[in-house]
Amino acid sequence: MADSLFEFVAAQLQERTALDKLEARGTLRIALKDAGLDPRGVTSEQMAVMLTRAMPKELTARGIERADEICRGLAAAVKAFRTDLPPVAESPEDVFRRLGAR
Repeated sequence: MADSLFEFVAAQLQERTALDKLEARGTLRIALKDAGLDPRGVTSEQMAVMLTRAMPKELTARGIERADEICRGLAAAVKAFRTDLPPVAESPEDVFRRLGAR
């Protein structure tokens, strides 16, 4: 299982398209950046919206057919992804806030 939502979506994108690992990750990063989202902190809800709104354009630009269909499937898979895992990277403020609560 993927460690993060980003890794999960990148792997699914690679599996469902002709993109290799680097292309899938790069395309995902570009789509997230265009949507104003950080790959490390994106929520499943944000990812699902980005997949249905921004990602089809990126896939079409790369010659991927059925981009809308692929993105709808990815959005549905994202909703099933476990989001109760801890964030990949915590800010110093988050660490001190957590430690101060003890």
